[in-house]
Amino acid sequence: MLMKGKSVSALVAAGTLCLGLVVVPLTPAVQSAHAITYSDLANARSSKASSAAREAQLREQLSGVKSDLADQIVELDDITNNQIPAAQKKVTAANEAAAAAQSEADAAAQRLAAARKDAESLQKSIAQTGVDYDDAKAAVAQMARQDMHGSDASDVMSIVTGSTSTTEFISSMQSKDALSRNESNAANDAASTLSTSMNRAQRLAAIEKRVAELKATADSKAESAKTAASEASSERSKLDKLRQQGEEARDRLQSQQSQISSAVAAQAAKTVMLESQLDSYNRQYAAQQAAAAAQVDNGRQGSTDSGSSNGGSSGGGSSNGGSSGGGSSNGGSSGGGSSSGGSSSDQGASNGDVGNAYPWGQCTYWAYVHRHEMGISTPSYLGNGGEWWANASKYGLRADHTPQVGAAISFLPGQLGADGTYGHVAVVESVSGSTITISEMNAKGLGVVSYRTVYNASQYWYVH
Repeated sequence: MLMKGKSVSALVAAGTLCLGLVVVPLTPAVQSAHAITYSDLANARSSKASSAAREAQLREQLSGVKSDLADQIVELDDITNNQIPAAQKKVTAANEAAAAAQSEADAAAQRLAAARKDAESLQKSIAQTGVDYDDAKAAVAQMARQDMHGSDASDVMSIVTGSTSTTEFISSMQSKDALSRNESNAANDAASTLSTSMNRAQRLAAIEKRVAELKATADSKAESAKTAASEASSERSKLDKLRQQGEEARDRLQSQQSQISSAVAAQAAKTVMLESQLDSYNRQYAAQQAAAAAQVDNGRQGSTDSGSSNGGSSGGGSSNGGSSGGGSSNGGSSGGGSSSGGSSSDQGASNGDVGNAYPWGQCTYWAYVHRHEMGISTPSYLGNGGEWWANASKYGLRADHTPQVGAAISFLPGQLGADGTYGHVAVVESVSGSTITISEMNAKGLGVVSYRTVYNASQYWYVH
């Protein structure tokens, strides 16, 4: 056999390569349409109904409170629990859209750069060997030289050296009776391709046309990315404005709490303000997250020097408001008489407090930071959240079953949804009879501060 299928396939490939073009698919700049689905409508209706029910419940709790003050409390609750989450969702979507648009713009720019490089390469070739140089024949000759050590080398070389052009070479190859029908068909395809190949001048014109098309696409993608980034920035500004409104509303309410005489209304107002404060905390820690994550050694994350590993880790299994056991709820207010649960002046111990040694984002991190914010010094190595009560006496801290504002509530492993190995720790924000409100971190995600109401408070350990 004169030439095997492998060589024929190589010829076809050589002919294609001789075109000197990088085939780059063009993606037209089409504005994508976003349809409102039934699911979107259903979610919107559900959210609206939930918001209305929440407001109705809150106004019922605020019955007897002056209407203007009640309106301020309801407004703050709406900003914190409805408007800010909705705005945050829009910011997230806008950020994702901006990132996708920028990625498309970068890809278009890369395709444009590749096409320009092809044009430059062809221009250099024209300068070196002329515009009429037969790239196809040169490629075939190179292939033949590479095949000299093969069994069919002499036959291939006789055809190559006897041909005066690429077309003649292909025709001579096809005339050999030894080729099988499939190989003959492949040769015919190669001959057709090479016979219609553009010369260098035509190829250069085609590349330059492609460059112009790619540039238009790249410019369009870049403009889309710029628009998406602007929209994302606008949504972030709206979110910041909402949060500023929330902080101002919270400051106004804090100075008017004394006007609320009803225990139920006072607890409801305190709950609303606490939620708003927690949003501020979450923003603060979210801003620190990137820097903190870079400093955390993943191999030691969650560990302390108290003799046990994963200190302070809630393991992601800490209870959010819906956990079972001990009777917890998601922020429901109690009807008992509101009390402060004692002052923070008789709590804390400077012994062992050498700075926050707890892993960022864990429950122990928040308990240490927040107690310091309340003026309560806390040892740096109390261990896992569920061990704080047991290690408290080592540092002169009091541990008992009496809730107090500022105290750290130490959940045993598995207690009220706490992690089964490490337990959990939170900070008491308010005490109303046997009901307390606590703030905690990592119950709803690493670094996320949340709150909940806990009943039957005397069954838990408190570190003062």
